[in-house]
Amino acid sequence: MKKKTGILALALLMAMASAAQTSVRIGLLKYSGGGDWYANPTSLPNLIRFCNEQTGSNIDPEPVTIEVGSPEIFNLPFVHMTGHGNIVFSDQDIRNLRDYLTGGGFLHVSDNYGLDPYIRREMKRVFPELDFIRLPFDHPVYHQTFDFPAGLPKIHEHDNKPPEGYGLIWEGRVICFYDYECDLGDGWEDPEVHRDSEEIRLMALKMGVNLIQFAFTQ
Repeated sequence: MKKKTGILALALLMAMASAAQTSVRIGLLKYSGGGDWYANPTSLPNLIRFCNEQTGSNIDPEPVTIEVGSPEIFNLPFVHMTGHGNIVFSDQDIRNLRDYLTGGGFLHVSDNYGLDPYIRREMKRVFPELDFIRLPFDHPVYHQTFDFPAGLPKIHEHDNKPPEGYGLIWEGRVICFYDYECDLGDGWEDPEVHRDSEEIRLMALKMGVNLIQFAFTQ
């Protein structure tokens, strides 16, 4: 993927086509500041496997760990970010992430509890002109292969708040989806990690499929 939306769109559509097509890779974002960007190590491999099984996509089973400021991020149509703590973007990180997202890339942020003030602060540095907007339940992200008429599923409880899905919207396109009070990434982990019920894990994986499918086709 280069810094051109058309090339990205072609790569995304190829990834969602048949298994005969060349696979693409998705990434885990590595950031500075001391937060545990590496949390949930089994999440993305499990989500990729489930997505390929359920939709016929051809995503490489091994996700890429990518630094925010790396030019290699432009080879990844979908990047996932999680953690519990602080996030700090350098000036180079900010320029690179902005170019990536405005050029056709997609960032999914999953608050693993404690991430909220830091991700809001840093994304405001990336996009001073944008605010996170709560997406309504009828938004297409909730109605892809799987239907979520009440929005995000509740995976883990923290503060007795409802799960909320927020988007950063650039020129009519959702460039970043942020799940808050939900913990989608936890729900994608191996069953023994959090001992979630199969029903909870399945809801999380289905919503993850929707996110990837939405990012690849919007």
